[in-house]
Amino acid sequence: MATKTKRKPSAAFMAPLTPSEALGKVVGTKALPRTEVVKKLWAYIKKNGLQDKKNRRNINADDNLKAVFGGKKTVNMFEMTALVSKHLKK
Repeated sequence: MATKTKRKPSAAFMAPLTPSEALGKVVGTKALPRTEVVKKLWAYIKKNGLQDKKNRRNINADDNLKAVFGGKKTVNMFEMTALVSKHLKK
């Protein structure tokens, strides 16, 4: 039986990225890998109850998130990752 090798995370995923000022209000201003940014974003969404009650795929933005989401009140999870990417710099 072949032993499973643990997959190495991609270096691109682990590269620290600097959040914009708007995103910094949500996840902090320190440079973080994209995976950590997403974790902190979800922690913020859950802590503030921003996940839509009826359609759990949608995120209802508060004032801080609205700045990150380009002024949109509601975005879906997939749209959110694209919008957050615009707020991350190498």
